[in-house]
Amino acid sequence: MFIKTYQKKMAHLVFTAGIVLLAILFACLPYRAQGGEKILIAAASDLNFAMDEMLSAFGKAHPTVDVDVSYGSSGNFYAQIKQGAPYDIFFSADASYPARLEEEGFSVKGQQRLYAIGQIVLWIPGKSSLDPQKGLEVVLKPAVKKLAIANPKHAPYGRAAEESLRYYGVLDKVRDKLVFGENISQAAQFAQTGAADAGIIALSLAISPKMARDGTYWVIPESSHNKLEQSYTVLQRGKDKPGVKSFLEFVQSKNGRKILSDFGFVLPGCSSGLQP
Repeated sequence: MFIKTYQKKMAHLVFTAGIVLLAILFACLPYRAQGGEKILIAAASDLNFAMDEMLSAFGKAHPTVDVDVSYGSSGNFYAQIKQGAPYDIFFSADASYPARLEEEGFSVKGQQRLYAIGQIVLWIPGKSSLDPQKGLEVVLKPAVKKLAIANPKHAPYGRAAEESLRYYGVLDKVRDKLVFGENISQAAQFAQTGAADAGIIALSLAISPKMARDGTYWVIPESSHNKLEQSYTVLQRGKDKPGVKSFLEFVQSKNGRKILSDFGFVLPGCSSGLQP
């Protein structure tokens, strides 16, 4: 009788201990979610390769933080955010969009920051006989039947491309050749796949391994277009999220700045994109 009572008590204790342990584990889950919550980022498509590398480096240092990035044109993201798109951070290729979002109450005041200055290039496939080093006049050649640029209506790089073509006096002569990508990544894809014979694209894409292997480029002087100042802002949804703070600290860190520099971005306060 004593043994049976003892066994019942022990079974009850084990059961109770199990319940307590489960309770502790579940109690810890909200804390882990808070420390490793999912972050949604809207990023200009010129950041495609640089951001992917930053995510890889950031993930090693912060394995519990889940970061999901969507790439596209800055103008489209601006419109989507105003319509309630659930992003936490917006990395824009045009500093005016984050500024406007702050003014309109869609982002946290004082949380926008210039992170880079973009550069554009004339990119030509390696199989072409044309030499991009001869400048934008190359696009007038008969061999260039289609010239890819990003849509200037909502893509900052597309506007810069038009400004440079106008500066060199060739815009009106190539209007019929222009094919527009929804964003700068699509414009680069047109040029790379042969859908266009040349493209005016972001340097950050031109120096990515595949495009560097498949073609050559000429950096278009910044004096021919408005400066491509790029900034990010924390949106209302990302306010007070520890993961957002950690990621932006990484972007501003020496490692984050080096990655941006390695992909051809000019860093704030620097005269070239070669040094952080």
